[in-house]
Amino acid sequence: MSAGSNPLAGTVVAFPGRGPLQVGFDRLELQRILDLYGRMVAAGFWRDYAMDFGKEAANFSAFRRAAERPQARVEKRPALRGKQGMWTLFGEAGQVLKRGHELAGVLSPLERKLLKIVED
Repeated sequence: MSAGSNPLAGTVVAFPGRGPLQVGFDRLELQRILDLYGRMVAAGFWRDYAMDFGKEAANFSAFRRAAERPQARVEKRPALRGKQGMWTLFGEAGQVLKRGHELAGVLSPLERKLLKIVED
């Protein structure tokens, strides 16, 4: 059977009776986050990033400089999916800037930084 005809090709499946050992980002989520990161780098806001994958949550942190604390951190915590939403955006001081069920809505405060007023 070829990989193209196998619906589970490229999918990590946990053993029966065991939950996943870590939370991660799927391809579309990571693509969305890295697209924003690239635009923020081009605009001069960010210069480095880090990702952390734990048992409870996955984090993407963006830095102005590598030696600083993150300017922004996006957290995916699936256990909160049914409550306030599994996505959280944290600011530089660790404050919660936005929570939600959709990644796009949580990233919107960062997207606004990229908007510039264009005059005729």
